[in-house]
Amino acid sequence: MTDWKTYESFVAEAVCRVREVFPWDLEEMIAREPDLLLLDIRERLEFQGAHIKGSLNVPRGILEPACEYGYYETVPELVEARKRPIVAICRSGRRSVLAAATLQQMGYENVLSLKLGIRGWNDSEYPLVDGKGNDLTPDEAEARISPAISPEQLGRDLGDA
Repeated sequence: MTDWKTYESFVAEAVCRVREVFPWDLEEMIAREPDLLLLDIRERLEFQGAHIKGSLNVPRGILEPACEYGYYETVPELVEARKRPIVAICRSGRRSVLAAATLQQMGYENVLSLKLGIRGWNDSEYPLVDGKGNDLTPDEAEARISPAISPEQLGRDLGDA
């Protein structure tokens, strides 16, 4: 047993503090909440590949300074959204849970995370667009949002280390 945490343990702790919304519930929220901010926290290349139309892309790596004025990474729309309903979005729903927990700590009042992420959204065949705003079929989107994991990325079981 190690004293350090894993990615999954960070996510498990955050899930206890963050409300999640399923793709089908998000579709309803989009229709009924005009002030809803869809915050896609994936990296810019991921976002360009496929995203929910109208989403704001603020990569997880710059989230904290994007939430405050005075930084190169500042995103005014996000700074001003502390009272707006926000749904954080990533590929699988894990990074978005971490982002939502961070936003809560920074004073954002109504933050949720998209459970199952953009993959779950696409599996439910809700619409996605590419970086130029072109509609994608579910198969096209799947190819863009589910890259293969290389053998090097699979690694070895850390429990054997």
